[in-house]
Amino acid sequence: MTEPTRAIEHPEAIVVGAGVAGLVVARELALQGHRVRVLEASNRPGGQVSSTELAGLRIDTGAEAFATRGALVSDYLAQLGLVDRIVALRDAPAWLHGSTGKTLPLPAVSLLGIPSSPLAADVVSVVGRLAAWRGKLDVLLPGSVGATAPTVGALVRRRMGNGILEKLVAPVVEGIHSKHPDLLPVDAVPGLVQNLLREKSLSRAVARMRIDSPAGSLVASLDGGMVALVDTLLFELHRCGVAIEYGVRVAEVHPDHVVLEPGSGGDIGAQGATDHGATGQPEKRHGIVVVAAPGLISPVDGSSASQTATHLAILVLAADSEGAAPLAGAPRGSGVLVARGTPVVARALTHMTAKWSTLRAAAVGREVVRLSYEQPPTREQAQRDAEVLLGVSIPNERIIAAETVTWLRAGRITVDGSIPVVGEQVAGTGLAAVISHACSVAQQIGPPKGDAHTGSATQSGHAARAA
Repeated sequence: MTEPTRAIEHPEAIVVGAGVAGLVVARELALQGHRVRVLEASNRPGGQVSSTELAGLRIDTGAEAFATRGALVSDYLAQLGLVDRIVALRDAPAWLHGSTGKTLPLPAVSLLGIPSSPLAADVVSVVGRLAAWRGKLDVLLPGSVGATAPTVGALVRRRMGNGILEKLVAPVVEGIHSKHPDLLPVDAVPGLVQNLLREKSLSRAVARMRIDSPAGSLVASLDGGMVALVDTLLFELHRCGVAIEYGVRVAEVHPDHVVLEPGSGGDIGAQGATDHGATGQPEKRHGIVVVAAPGLISPVDGSSASQTATHLAILVLAADSEGAAPLAGAPRGSGVLVARGTPVVARALTHMTAKWSTLRAAAVGREVVRLSYEQPPTREQAQRDAEVLLGVSIPNERIIAAETVTWLRAGRITVDGSIPVVGEQVAGTGLAAVISHACSVAQQIGPPKGDAHTGSATQSGHAARAA
């Protein structure tokens, strides 16, 4: 008698981390036919994309925008049905609180603070005439000078000098990327080196890139905040039957299994897991492992993956007794970046209701400002800094809601390919890089293969332990 054919049970795909990269790779794997489970150490998904509700307003407390250069992000948002929710940046220029204590508009035509015309009046007012003349020497240098620089800082310093770098470029880069230009890889600005070589000067390269991508088209967000992306990815994963477990901390990752911290996740009872979590013994989950958690140690050399903390203070300001907005006319445009060496502790202020029209409409006369810090601020510190940067008085009674939050950005790590890793720690900064890399990793893994059984894989392979 012929034995009935038994369906092949493929190993589960285990994604460690429920940030955007983890959610994207989980979706792609599920669409390829994998059974997918996501393990998240915290109590929420999204990673650097998060929000809070203050005074009835949903406000981004992590990444608030994405770069629009190229069509990759918009194409992916179209796949998710979000393309109609893309919101363009309002036409409100940013300002700079310089080392002299003056608050001035940023140069009109610049990219990450790199000026297209170093001797323009708005550049000279920030950096001084001597530094501006040094920057002008850029046009006299061969186009190849600085083209092999590894970082934005090294490139700008070589072509335009230290004055423009520290007084203008550094505050902008630190406000956007939470790191000094000397730590920002030059490839984080796609097309910069290529345009330098084509135009034979950095200033002309910036001018060309701004022509190709006007200021308002460089960044965008989503109606309802960037967290709308996380909400939609979660809906997609639920539709695909993907399980997400929260509060599950992973101690070790291997190519074919993960080891949970004692007592973590033992009550889940997932298929392929041992039953030791509740007894305090390490629990193993077997499957095809993908790491999307920046806190894990590099799978190559065991060194800790560095993380940069950004602390935010969010203030919601009430309209006055006559209903007038407290920051009518956006006195500092979309916000203010802060140079080092001033009494202001904040690194940047974003005037959220001046920057995003959808939030301004929802606020109905109220104003939302968000300040970023290197150390956790008090409400009083945020209030003082906001007054200085905005050039207005903010009485206590005008602050109707306030909250401080912290989010982490992972440093770059090196991987050897034995365990797939996704996220900006390997892909680079920016939503486009994260999504593209996560999709590429899922394609490399491919559809389920072979007659394998969950839980039967060996324990061989290189391990990486959690910090």
